[in-house]
Amino acid sequence: MLSDKIQLTAKDILEKEFKTAMRGYKPEDVDKFLDLIIKDYEIMQQEIEELQQDNLRLKKQLDESSRRPSTQAAGTTNFDILKRLSNLEKHVFGDKLYD
Repeated sequence: MLSDKIQLTAKDILEKEFKTAMRGYKPEDVDKFLDLIIKDYEIMQQEIEELQQDNLRLKKQLDESSRRPSTQAAGTTNFDILKRLSNLEKHVFGDKLYD
């Protein structure tokens, strides 16, 4: 699954501590940037979970619909169409059709 491939979580990023050096980055700037990354990770993780749930739901629907037998056979449908066509001809042409 995807969670096996992701190495960092939002919590990992939040709890990461960096060593400071004499000419290093400003800790405040790094923290602000990491906060943005954390928000993106949380949104991405939520979106992934929703998509996985939708995927499972749709697979289940597909399985249920494929197991369900069709309600009309092809022959019945063709017979219904021919019957409707015959009724339409009678209505349009009336008795002239059979003269």
